[in-house]
Parts: sequence; structure tokens; C-alpha cells
Amino acid sequence: MTNEWGIQEPKQGIPTEPEKIDLVLVPLLAFDKLGHRVGYGKGYYDKFLKTCKPACQKIGLSLFEAEEKIEGTNHQDVPLTKCITPTGVIQF
Repeated sequence: MTNEWGIQEPKQGIPTEPEKIDLVLVPLLAFDKLGHRVGYGKGYYDKFLKTCKPACQKIGLSLFEAEEKIEGTNHQDVPLTKCITPTGVIQF
């Protein structure tokens, strides 16, 4: 099934409450050395990640290495706990 944003989703399954999720893989365009990220989500991931429990691992997936600093981040942005790149795993 295709959702309102054109993303394929399963037709069946059991929804899980966000506060029960232990790990979220976050696609992104760029990230910095503090774990801030930029993507295509228009704030969707930030809104979702705020509903997850504080101990939830937020792991970015990037084809590139970290930028020094991403400008324009604010208190609404939820930083990553780790990021996987082609050369390794970075922990924040």
C-alpha cells in the first residue's frame, strides 16, 4: 500500500506503540559531529522520535562522513545516538 507521501507500507501487521520501540534507523542526507541531521522528512522523524522512549537508539544511515556543524538546528531537532557510514559507526 502506498501512503499519502508516496511511501510503500505493509498492508497488514500489528502497529507498535512508539514508547515500546528500542531502535529506529533514520535515513538522512547529512549529519554533523554532534549527531544533528538533515533529511527529506520535513520534521516527520523529529515528531516521531519525540514519542519514543528516551533510551531508544536513534541510528542514522549515511553514505557520507560527518559535516563539522549543521547550521540552523534548534530545540525541536532530535539528535542521533549513532550513525553508520561506509567507513564505520560513529557514536554521539
